[in-house]
Amino acid sequence: MALPYYVSPEQMMADKAEYAKKGIAKGRSIVAMEFADGVLLVADNPSASLHKISEMYDRIAFSGAGKYNEFEMLRKAGIRHADLKGYTYSREDVTARSLANAYSQSIGSIFSVEPKPLEVELLVVEVGQGDKPNEIYRISYDGSIIDEKGVAAIGGKADALLTFLKARWTAPTISLREALRLSIEALDTVTNQKLGAEGLEVAVLDRTRTGRTFRRIGSAEIKSLVA
Repeated sequence: MALPYYVSPEQMMADKAEYAKKGIAKGRSIVAMEFADGVLLVADNPSASLHKISEMYDRIAFSGAGKYNEFEMLRKAGIRHADLKGYTYSREDVTARSLANAYSQSIGSIFSVEPKPLEVELLVVEVGQGDKPNEIYRISYDGSIIDEKGVAAIGGKADALLTFLKARWTAPTISLREALRLSIEALDTVTNQKLGAEGLEVAVLDRTRTGRTFRRIGSAEIKSLVA
């Protein structure tokens, strides 16, 4: 009788991590940055219809890097979770922290149990109301969750982007124009290419807006801001 093939748990987890990292490395990067009136999200995304940044709730946005079908599935599940919680309890009970924790548990469970991990990295962002600070959570392929401050990056060039941004980002009091210019400069430098307005997906969570704070910024406005 043949002996079953054995792989140590440490080796299995290392193989899963390497597989997920390779998949994420193929994806285009996304930057999140605090500015005076909220949080800016900028993605290297030439597609006009396949969005990597989207609204989740009144003051919460989602972005995903890696395998599109996998983070799109997670996005929809997160919206259903937020809607159900807001309807069952109250809209104030829906927070970026609770959504990030739910994503962390789901992704971590898949990484531990399933033979194939998810090839995704996520950002869940909430803009603060009044004196409440902004919240930026990064969720990795293994379910680990990191509370980022000021700037964050996910995707294939995330580490290089974060190094570039932390060396140049000064304070959350910078203007939208300055934040957008710095984000584009970081993406251009790290990817070694010139990204035009048509190759970018840009959105903001704007605390000055009443009700829903999420707003997309089109190509014409991008050109005007960076001119």
